[in-house]
Amino acid sequence: MTAKALEGVRVLDMTHVQSGPSATQVLAWLGADVVKLEAPTGDITRRQLRDQPDVDSLYFTMLNCNKRSITLNTKSERGKELLTELIRGSDVMVENFGPGAVDRMGFTWERIQEINPRLVYASVKGFGEGPYTRFKAYEVVAQAMGGSMSTTGFEDGPPLATGAQIGDSGTGIHLVSGILAALFQRERTGRGQRVTVAMQHAVLNLCRVKLRDHQRLAHGPLGEYPNDHFGDEVPRSGNASGGGQPGWAVRCAPGGPNDFVYVIVQPAGWKPLTELMGRPELAEDPEWATPEARLPRLGKMFQLIEEWTETLPKWEVLDQLTAHDIPCGPVLSTRELIEDGSLAENGMIVEVEHPERGAFTTVGSPLKLSDSPVDVTSSPLLGEHNAEIFSGELGLESGELRRLHEEGVI
Repeated sequence: MTAKALEGVRVLDMTHVQSGPSATQVLAWLGADVVKLEAPTGDITRRQLRDQPDVDSLYFTMLNCNKRSITLNTKSERGKELLTELIRGSDVMVENFGPGAVDRMGFTWERIQEINPRLVYASVKGFGEGPYTRFKAYEVVAQAMGGSMSTTGFEDGPPLATGAQIGDSGTGIHLVSGILAALFQRERTGRGQRVTVAMQHAVLNLCRVKLRDHQRLAHGPLGEYPNDHFGDEVPRSGNASGGGQPGWAVRCAPGGPNDFVYVIVQPAGWKPLTELMGRPELAEDPEWATPEARLPRLGKMFQLIEEWTETLPKWEVLDQLTAHDIPCGPVLSTRELIEDGSLAENGMIVEVEHPERGAFTTVGSPLKLSDSPVDVTSSPLLGEHNAEIFSGELGLESGELRRLHEEGVI
């Protein structure tokens, strides 16, 4: 069998909650041996949002598949010695503690370089250096401070968070990119390096088109937006695409919360759309015939489209639009996604057996490598691999392992 892409790469995973674990799970899916190091009490998300008593929560299991787990009290002297050995034997170390936490353990970047000069030391932080450095960062805090919330929602409503976890998992994906680049550069230099991604910075990177539009405002209103008024900041613009081709979510029958189809109106799609709407005369009407003519009438245009779509179920609307090669997509609910056979066939919705909770459904790897397929396996139990790693790999005798457990070191 072909080796996995990251086979032979050892990752010391000192992360918790979501931003860090989302990154190390991707590395595990790519074939790295990810050793999740937890305090003896475990990652806090093992107990958060539980749907079953006394078993690891879905919050934890869905972010820690394909890993091994060890426990270690890194504040104890013996714990620090064992952590030193773990660093010495790793290729990558990942953490998402508060600023300076690892330094206070006695493991500054300079000390880590002494232990293992080839180590890639990757960190997720909330913010870069500056006035926000000590702020506590959470998913929606990052969205608020990275530009997402101010540009999400409707013109007359409050700023809104997106359901996509762009602050946490979005940062995790950015971190994976940095880690892989550092490992590649190490092949040339023989040296490890620091990789740091701030949550605010990752969200800002994902909001770059809004900074594009902010600069365009200097030359007048943004015609692609349905807003009536423009100031000196990019406004919230509802479901508008804000791109070169206008789009909107139009309601479908029977009018449920997710009975919508998102429609993009390209120039070539206008004539067939007018026929589907039962308004073929609009294809030649000078007030509607060109993209430039339709631009000041976007609200009315999508109202006309919706008068047609709201008479049909979204899947029928989808069929009729795609038959004319009109870009569109139904709004899929969580139930529809989890029951989507095509997503299961593509390995994006997978069922995993857990030794305590039984089967659970999770999201598979979106990265598809022809020579490195992903088999999603269960998240580890707390300390499940203590003996395997501390005794089998670091050489601790069973008596010491037992004593360290009794003393709360592991």
